[in-house]
Amino acid sequence: QAVRDRLRFGPNGRSLVTCNKQMLEMLTLIAKVASLPSTVLVEGESGTGKELVARAIHESGTRRDRSFVALNCAVLPGQLLESELFGYEKGAFTGATAQKKGKFELANGGTLFLDEVGDMSPATQAKLLRVLETRHVERLGGTTSQEVDVRILAATNKDLAAEIARQAFREDLYYRLRVILLRLPPLREHKDDIPFLAEAFCRMLGSKHRREKLALSREAMN
Repeated sequence: QAVRDRLRFGPNGRSLVTCNKQMLEMLTLIAKVASLPSTVLVEGESGTGKELVARAIHESGTRRDRSFVALNCAVLPGQLLESELFGYEKGAFTGATAQKKGKFELANGGTLFLDEVGDMSPATQAKLLRVLETRHVERLGGTTSQEVDVRILAATNKDLAAEIARQAFREDLYYRLRVILLRLPPLREHKDDIPFLAEAFCRMLGSKHRREKLALSREAMN
């Protein structure tokens, strides 16, 4: 139990659980990065824990008492993504019946997590770059801008260097986002964590369903 606790990294009850040397080094790096104001880019395949890492950085840093706002850039097309990011004024477009604050304003003072940032359109990339450069955001349909104090954490399951090579992602935005780069390995590269994770999920499910002795058989673990 003592070893298990030492190997946990838990932001507000959620945990990054590992016993793998490479992953433990990653957790040490996350703890160091958390205290810095720098923008962080987290790369890794789907399911490697990119959002858990982002939340760990936020909840271990100086902005832990402020908002953590997450936005998945892959699920919204062009203008919808821009309206979510930057907000809009009443009448900015059809259906804009009232003013709406964007994610940058909602995250002011805290952290904005941009998940799957590699799926952003070129036009939105250009607008995001300007906000990162100026730290000012302008709502769609607006005529004035306002200053925002937001820490940006971004994540992608794409190889952004390859996306830059085929001109699908802006190189200048890439370097704005990857001031610090964290690469999360897939589970197949740290298979020694599989039993450890399985036990952790059993404890979690056992507690949830009031079956405190829930455990995997040796056959199931194999």
